Amino acid sequence: MLNRPLISEPQEQQRQPLSFPPSLLNYLYVGHFLARWGARMWEFSVGLYMINVWPDSLALAAAYGVVESASTALVGPVVGRLVDKFTYIKVLRLWLLSQNFSFMIAGGTVVALLLYEDVKSENFIVFLSFILLINISGAVGGLSTLAGTILVEREWVVVISEGQHPGVLTKMNATIRRIDLVCKLFAPVVSGFIISFVSLTASALTLAIWNILSVCLQYWLLMSVYNGIPALSESSQKRVYRSLPTDSERSSLTDESRNSHYLGDNDLEPLDHGWMRKVIERISRISYFSAWKVYLEQDVVLPGIALALLYFTVLSFGTLMTAALVWQGIPAYIIGIARGISATIGILATFLYPVLESQLSTLRTGLWSIWSQWTCLVVCVASIWVPNKLGAAYLLMGGVALSRLGLWMFDLAVIQQMQDQVPESDRCVVGGVQNSLQSVLDLTTYVMGIIISNPRDFWKLIILSLLVVTLAAVLYSIHIYRVRKHLFHLEKLYPLVRIVFR
Repeated sequence: MLNRPLISEPQEQQRQPLSFPPSLLNYLYVGHFLARWGARMWEFSVGLYMINVWPDSLALAAAYGVVESASTALVGPVVGRLVDKFTYIKVLRLWLLSQNFSFMIAGGTVVALLLYEDVKSENFIVFLSFILLINISGAVGGLSTLAGTILVEREWVVVISEGQHPGVLTKMNATIRRIDLVCKLFAPVVSGFIISFVSLTASALTLAIWNILSVCLQYWLLMSVYNGIPALSESSQKRVYRSLPTDSERSSLTDESRNSHYLGDNDLEPLDHGWMRKVIERISRISYFSAWKVYLEQDVVLPGIALALLYFTVLSFGTLMTAALVWQGIPAYIIGIARGISATIGILATFLYPVLESQLSTLRTGLWSIWSQWTCLVVCVASIWVPNKLGAAYLLMGGVALSRLGLWMFDLAVIQQMQDQVPESDRCVVGGVQNSLQSVLDLTTYVMGIIISNPRDFWKLIILSLLVVTLAAVLYSIHIYRVRKHLFHLEKLYPLVRIVFR
C-alpha cells in the first residue's frame, strides 16, 4: 500500500509494533473461525443428506448446488454493493443473524426430513416443500457467508494493515486462509464421524445447535475488534460520506427535475432521438451491471477470471465428488479424513506462501502455484484407467489432496494482487463480482452434474475439470507475460539444465 513505511531491513520491519493491541487480531481470527466452522459443516454434510434422501442419483445434490451457486452468481454483485454502501456494524449484524439463522433452519429441516422417512412416498408435495426449504435456507446462508467474506477478507484485513509494516497484510491473509482451511480440515472429520458412528440426524441436529449457540459470541468478538481499532470506525464513516450525493449531483438532479416541467411538444422530439443513449445510461447505473463494469476495468481481471475458472471443477471434496465417492462405497468417515488431509496440505500452503512471495514476488508465486496444481490433477485423470474401483477412488482423492498446495497458494496470490491494485472505493464491489463469477462457474459444475447425473459417468466430469484448469493456467500465464514481458528467466534456467545433463 502507498502509505506504508519503506524499511530496508526485514528484521526491523518484523520488530515494528502494531498500532493497536495484538489481542484484537486474535478476536478477529476466533470470530472468523466460529463463522467458518458452521459453514464448512453444512458444506460437507449437505451432499451426504441429499444422496441419502435420494440414493443412486446425484440429481438432488446437484440441484442444491445449482440453487446455491445461482443465487450467489445473480445476487453476488448486489451483495458487494450493499457491503460497500452500509456501515460496518450494519453489515456485521445482517451477516451474522442471517447466516446462523439460515443454517439453523436448514439443519432443522433436514432433521424433520430424516425422521419422517416415508414422507416422499406418502406425501410428495410435503417432501418437495422440505427440499425447497433446505435449498432456500442454504442459499441465504451462502449469501450471508459471502457478505462476511467480503467484509473481513477484502475490507477489514486491508484497513487494519494500512499504516503497519508491509508484512502484516501478507501474514493476515495467510492466517485468515489458514483458519478457513482448519475448519475445512476438522469440520468434515467431526461431521463424518457423527454420521458414521451416530447418525445423519444427529449431525444435522448438531449443526442447528452450533449456529444457535455461536452467534452471540461471534458478534461480541467482532464488535470488540471494531471498537478497538480506530481505523475501522474511521473507514466506516468515510463509506457513509462517500455514499451521500455531492453538491454537483444534487444540482444536476434539481436541474433535470426543473427541465422536466417545462418541456413542450417540440422539445420531446430530440428526446426521442436519444432514447437509446438514455436506456444504456440507466442500465449502466443498475447495481448489477455497474458492478461488472467496474470489475472488467481492473488491471487484475485476468487473474480474477483464472481464479474463478478453478471453481468449474468436480476435483475437490465438494458435493458432487463426495456423493460419487459414497456411491463407490467409500465410508463417510474415510471421505472426511481424506478431506481433512486435503485441508492439512492447504494449511501448509498458507505457511509456504509468505516464504515464496518474499522470494519470488506475488506474480511469480501465482504462476508456479497454478501449474503445480495442474500437475497434481493429472493424477486424478490417470485414476480413470485404474481397473480396481477402490484403488481408483483412493488415487482420485490423493491427486485432489496434493493439488490443494498449488490451489491455495494461487488463491492467496490473486487475492493479494486485488488488495494491492484495486482502489479502495472499488474493493467491495470487485470482491462481490469476483465471488459472483466464481459462483457462475460453480453453478456450471452442478449443471453438468445434472446433465451427467449417473455416477458411472463421473470420469467425464473429471476430464472436463482438468481442461478448465488448463485454461485458467494459460490465462494467468498470458497475464504474467503481459505484465513482465516474459514467463521465466531462461538465462537462470540454462546453468540448471547443464548441471542436470552432466
